[in-house]
Amino acid sequence: MTPPDPRSVRRRCQRAFSWIPVIFISGVVAWSYYAYVVQLCVETVRNIGEKIVYLLAYHVLFIMFAWTYWQTMFTKPMNPLKEFHLSYSDKQLLDSEDRLESQQEILRRIVKDLPVFTRTVSGAIRFCNHCLLVKPDRCHHCSVCDKCILKMDHHCPWVNNCVGFSNYKFFMLFLVYSLLYCLFITATDLQYFIQVWTNGLPDTQAKFHIMFLLFAASMFSVSLASLFSYHCWLVCKNRSTLEAFRAPAFRHGTDKNGFSLGLSKNFRQVFGDEKKYWPLPVFSSLGDGCSFPTCLVNQDPEQPSAPSGHPCVKTGGTLHQFTSRSLQKSQSRLLNSEGLWRVVPEDEDKTESHASEERV
Repeated sequence: MTPPDPRSVRRRCQRAFSWIPVIFISGVVAWSYYAYVVQLCVETVRNIGEKIVYLLAYHVLFIMFAWTYWQTMFTKPMNPLKEFHLSYSDKQLLDSEDRLESQQEILRRIVKDLPVFTRTVSGAIRFCNHCLLVKPDRCHHCSVCDKCILKMDHHCPWVNNCVGFSNYKFFMLFLVYSLLYCLFITATDLQYFIQVWTNGLPDTQAKFHIMFLLFAASMFSVSLASLFSYHCWLVCKNRSTLEAFRAPAFRHGTDKNGFSLGLSKNFRQVFGDEKKYWPLPVFSSLGDGCSFPTCLVNQDPEQPSAPSGHPCVKTGGTLHQFTSRSLQKSQSRLLNSEGLWRVVPEDEDKTESHASEERV
């Protein structure tokens, strides 16, 4: 009998343990539902009108919270298109070269046909040795997901998923509704907590749930408010968490505001142009995740000029044109055409992945 591969066993154990934070959050939410609906609203609140208002508002927030959490957790992170993967002949050619400069020449020839503007800090082409692909702008390798993720923001253990281009809007809405959920519980539970503290309620089982419900909701509110504020700042600046720690590098050097197009355009790049979709966890982000407009003053001379008729950004008296996609086209390309995406086995990239882990 062949012994099991130690790496395979370790990977399975990691996958099993990665669900522990999700199970913890699910358990806390399930208890909060019982404590609020049964112990507070049904057993403690006496006014019928107040009870109905509390239950209706609570369930609206609970449904939106659960919906956004589900979407953030189970939306698959998007990987680079097949055009960014090296062909067999390019792989052979790259493997045959030992000199770094020769390898860079090969990569520079490849990226001439790709919308790639970012570089490493040293000015080299961003190439993933594990996935064997040229990294699109804002793409990074996650060692936890073991993939290159488009517009990677971070790997969040609380949702056991990588937060990137395909689910960043869902993650933002998850923060919004979870914060509102906790604030609503805190606000409506406060008066009954005071009654418990002053012995204004009968000595029942509900007293325990009312007290701890306020403690839990208020503590989570503080944590979520700080995290939500930080990500609002990132959206306004059009940066990811990784880019906030290390500014993206272009041919002219690093530029922390390289992808910022102004407050309105930055917001719409995440939430889309159609306002009716903004509060809903349905995909409406603009673009395809592989290319992004920039505000660069110096356009990359190695990239081909964009065809006429495409939108452009004007900075420093220079017009820079970029390919644009409508909401419907980008949404269809990303979410409805799975054949365009190719998932390949990759190895770890510890430098990028360690900076990507979410800490609350």
